[in-house]
Amino acid sequence: MNIVNFIAENARKFPLKPAIGFKKQNEWSELNWRDFQVMVAKTAGALQSVGVCEGDTVGIYSDNSAEWIVFDLAVLSLGAVTVPIYSTNTEQQAEYIIKDSELKIILVGDQQQYDAVYRISERLDALQLIVASKKKIWIKPEKSVFLEDFIKDSSEQITVCERSDEDLATLIYTSGTTGVPKGVMLTHGNFHKCIEAHFEFFKFKNFQDQTSMAFLPLSHVFERSWTLLSLYGGAKVYFLENTKLIASALQEVRPTMMCAVPRFYQKIYAAVNEMVKEGSPLKRKIFNWSLQVGTQVSNLRSNAQEVPLPVRLKFAIADKLVFGKIKMKMGGKLWFMPCGGASLSPEVTQFFDAMGIHITVGYGLTETTATLTAFPFTGYEHGSAGKVLGDTQIKIGANDEILAKGSGIMKGYYKKPQETQEVFTADGWFRTGDAGRFDEQGNLFITDRIKDLMKTSNGKYITPQPIENLLSNDQYITQAMVVAEGRPFVSALIIPNFDALREQIAKMNIHFTSWEDILNSESVKDFYHQKLEQIQKSLPGFEKVKKFTLMPFEFEVSTGEITPTLKVKRNVVLKKYEELIERMYAH
Repeated sequence: MNIVNFIAENARKFPLKPAIGFKKQNEWSELNWRDFQVMVAKTAGALQSVGVCEGDTVGIYSDNSAEWIVFDLAVLSLGAVTVPIYSTNTEQQAEYIIKDSELKIILVGDQQQYDAVYRISERLDALQLIVASKKKIWIKPEKSVFLEDFIKDSSEQITVCERSDEDLATLIYTSGTTGVPKGVMLTHGNFHKCIEAHFEFFKFKNFQDQTSMAFLPLSHVFERSWTLLSLYGGAKVYFLENTKLIASALQEVRPTMMCAVPRFYQKIYAAVNEMVKEGSPLKRKIFNWSLQVGTQVSNLRSNAQEVPLPVRLKFAIADKLVFGKIKMKMGGKLWFMPCGGASLSPEVTQFFDAMGIHITVGYGLTETTATLTAFPFTGYEHGSAGKVLGDTQIKIGANDEILAKGSGIMKGYYKKPQETQEVFTADGWFRTGDAGRFDEQGNLFITDRIKDLMKTSNGKYITPQPIENLLSNDQYITQAMVVAEGRPFVSALIIPNFDALREQIAKMNIHFTSWEDILNSESVKDFYHQKLEQIQKSLPGFEKVKKFTLMPFEFEVSTGEITPTLKVKRNVVLKKYEELIERMYAH
């Protein structure tokens, strides 16, 4: 069945219930299920009128928005194939995807994206129409139209194209930490079976009463799958266009569910710990007591045990004194937060669990329609990636590589038979490129990316992610990249949390000039040296970062140093900062 069939079903069941929310003239507006169905149908009709047929590819190059999801669902309704492009992709990257996927029509979200696509259209004859999602974009009438005008005279009725499980729904180009982007072919069956597997796994109650906020890029499989799942189950989804406004959006929307990447949780964890450290002895005592009570409750719940009344009363006090205040900064209603994209330290998941926010750590790839494993509501193990979902099968192969089979696995890479063949074993198992192991309870532990595993010149193996997580859990460190391959010891490029550091240098009576000057000052280097000694106390000697360089700017998506889900592209960073790295080993 076509994955979009849920729209008609939900419009019938909840016609006047809000389906989506979005900002309009700085105020949040909503569209009910009946109007949402009409909007998708009108957009599909307009696409049909300009010749979009089943199997055609249609692009979206935009930040998250209501228009993004409406356009996506309209494309799928026609049996056509959606090709999302990250809003942060450069013109060159966008052109590669447009050309490779043979796009004829594309939706753009802002002026910069429109200008880039217009220039691309002058070089590629195949690209026939650019649809601008907002009227504030300045467009050239030839080859361009505003979405509002595009759908204006369209019919409110559309026949949804029948699809089989094997029919293509989307091409998602992996940003990849290495090599040329590859178009991952995901089908209607991939999405449908994965969504059903989640509902079976979690057994949600009253899911239609939940509110989610699309905060991660919809161009990424994680947010796209989660948003489709949320809408499929009748939940309301708000779309955040500007991720820098996340703090105020959480207060305004007050979501109950939201998926995020580890950095989001690490920042909150680090900020709370710093605040506690600077608080009075009494405040520290209250916080530590509350954390103890919260941990007791979460341990009982995770083992599916009843929480005794005296403990429940203590938790109510802890919630009133401590947890409630932290949760209010996140809107006050969040309880379920899927997390993926990279590993997350057990200290962080335990901390949120103690507060009553269940971070559902999961593991998956674009090629597996996101989730292969996840934390269940009970019986999960902090530090693991959870248990297997649905009909997924996982086994551990050579070099501890995680191999997977199941209905979430992609059809292959678009127009790349050789690359497709390379990621499947002869008997059809998908090779994830990640190393892992299972414990006796069936929890999967990711040990590292196989290609990221480093061997020092002394023959010691280093897995960088746990070390990088340990460093970036600290309030004064935003990002860290470990270097060790073929080297006598571990070093790191460290990007400070500039806001926290600015406050710290004021306390140290250091006058601000520029970040280059500040980070080169001996007192700031000493401050970080002491920090690292403290953070790394529990690490064995060969894993400790011995030398580091403080970077005066963050790694950026636009410069190709990190992926849109904030994973460091090691090969790019190693090459770009080769001189800085060599300096750490020079003497």
